[in-house]
Amino acid sequence: MPLYIGLMSGTSLDGIDAALVRCGDGRPEWLGATGVAFPATLREDLLALCLARNTSFGELARLETAFCEHQAEAVNRLLAETDTSPSDIAAVGSHGQTIEHAPEGVPPHTYQLDNPSLLAELTGCAVVGDFRRRDMAAGGQAAPLAPAFHAALFTSPEHTRLILNLGGIANLTRLPPSDTSTPVLGFDTGPANMLMDAWCQRHLGHAYDTGGAWAAGGRVDEALLSRLLDDPYFRRPPPKSTGREHFHLDWLATHLMGDEAPRDVQATLAELTAASIAMAITQGGERSDGNCDALIPCGGGAHNADLLARLRRHVPEIPLTPCERFGWSADWLEAGAFAWLAHQRLMQRPGNLPEVTGARGPRVLGGLYAP
Repeated sequence: MPLYIGLMSGTSLDGIDAALVRCGDGRPEWLGATGVAFPATLREDLLALCLARNTSFGELARLETAFCEHQAEAVNRLLAETDTSPSDIAAVGSHGQTIEHAPEGVPPHTYQLDNPSLLAELTGCAVVGDFRRRDMAAGGQAAPLAPAFHAALFTSPEHTRLILNLGGIANLTRLPPSDTSTPVLGFDTGPANMLMDAWCQRHLGHAYDTGGAWAAGGRVDEALLSRLLDDPYFRRPPPKSTGREHFHLDWLATHLMGDEAPRDVQATLAELTAASIAMAITQGGERSDGNCDALIPCGGGAHNADLLARLRRHVPEIPLTPCERFGWSADWLEAGAFAWLAHQRLMQRPGNLPEVTGARGPRVLGGLYAP
């Protein structure tokens, strides 16, 4: 089966994840992975771009080039670490760095900072990029795109399974048993690490709260939590997706009274993530049907012991099951999804699930850039 590399840089803006995946007609196989962290200045510049109301074409080009050079570093490092030649790679699937995602905008739009032409030049590999806009052109939310990949990896013949990506934003995929006609469901539940990371950066000067230790020592402010959970997004039915455009520190500030202890706010943000995920699971009915045998966390939040403990308290009836039990690392699952999506593009197969994104039908996603 051919080899693919998937690249992912999410809303946490911490760097590039690269996964080497063997794809064919069967279950995708993870072969190796590596990561390249962003320098602090690049991370700050990318975050400023995400929040900027005005910028210049020159600044966009500068940041896109710097971003692409880090992507190429990740690809070339992974090739070296796995003793793989560029000629062995059928394609690199490049997600790019989301700058703005506004599926409800006028007009609807999603922008990923990316330069597949330069990436092909720097790596000697074919590149598939620009995955999201075709789904949006067909009336979809353009997110989440990973559920089709999750279905290829984790579907059980008998049981419902839930895949929970805990990146900057939390995404939930519901996989029904393969012997039913029930469709796959997937959507963004709300913030995962994004607000916690930003609050930790502001008050401790750290990019994230390691293991959730700071949050674990705080007290949940129930009144604040209630105000946060009152946001209409949490009650909206899917299909739906969200991002930094909605959930950011200014959004949080509108709900603060001003006298909260910073550590208690961190604990409340962790509880917000767990509670909103539990609400989403309840809406899907998995808590009452008794047939769900696994809630599988992935992404950076899978290492947050405090967050996982909160999830166990909120959803005690569904076993929290490590991704590694299924032969994949929780750290590289999202990068693996874009390797698989590149394979779908080369095979001229759809990469979206209309029942997930709301698109008018299945679509082949992404553009192909030759090496």
